[in-house]
Amino acid sequence: MIAGINTDLIVLGIWGLIFAVFIIKLFQSIRLVPTKSAYIVERLGKYHSTLDAGFHALVPFVDKVSYIHDLKEETIDVPPQECFSSDEVNVEVDGVIYISVVDPVKASYGVTDYRYAAIQLAQTTTRSVIGTLDLDRTFEERDVISAKVVEVLDQAGAMWGIRVHRYEIKNITPPETVKNAMEMQVNAERERRALLAKSEGDKQSKINRSEGIKAEMINLSEGEMQKRINEAEGKGEEILTIAKATAESIELMATVIAAPGGMNVVRMQLGAQYLKQFDGLSSGASRVVLPGNMMDFDHWMNSIGLEESKS
Repeated sequence: MIAGINTDLIVLGIWGLIFAVFIIKLFQSIRLVPTKSAYIVERLGKYHSTLDAGFHALVPFVDKVSYIHDLKEETIDVPPQECFSSDEVNVEVDGVIYISVVDPVKASYGVTDYRYAAIQLAQTTTRSVIGTLDLDRTFEERDVISAKVVEVLDQAGAMWGIRVHRYEIKNITPPETVKNAMEMQVNAERERRALLAKSEGDKQSKINRSEGIKAEMINLSEGEMQKRINEAEGKGEEILTIAKATAESIELMATVIAAPGGMNVVRMQLGAQYLKQFDGLSSGASRVVLPGNMMDFDHWMNSIGLEESKS
């Protein structure tokens, strides 16, 4: 009797366990796929379908979600690695890859781990590209290195179901000795540019100074020339004015002389001037010897042709 009861409890427990497993599997067969996600479903170990965003119900015990992929763009760090440039300088390079899954089936079955594969391919491509460049160009042509890595990863990504959007080099670190040499080179170049800038400044300063002196001399010479021109014009005007006044005076005198009694007027004027000159001779401190006929005024007038008019 007791053995029969124990057997019934065991059977009941087994059925209860089977029912619980069935309920659990039933709930597990219901899948809610988030946006920008993809679930890979296998039926009896073989690929069956890809679940997009939304509600999905699977067949319990038959269907299984084997892979879950995030379709958003993700960032993968590429660990630092040692590379040799074409001039045999050892540098350490690291970077970052931006990729996204575009074909969940290929990302699941085309490669074991597409992230690890992309990192390894990016490192090997970076080493090969840097090996063709010298040290200075590795710092200048990061875009060339990045473009080459993206090109190679895109070719492989077509089989892996991924798309490589871009690859960026974060750091290129040369050895400490090379860094010191580069710093010395940069300082020397900076000093050379400073000396060149100073010499150019001195040169321009001297040119400006000479241009200023030249302009000053030109202005002085032009001023002196204009001064002489003005003085010459002034003297010319003065001579013309004097000549004109003299001519007018002579013309007036000729008119007066030609007039009746004009000769007598001229004689009177000359006589007054003649007598006036004798006033300066009457000085007690000096003695003057004159010709005997000096006082004969009529004789002097007649000798220059100014005879007294009888009319």
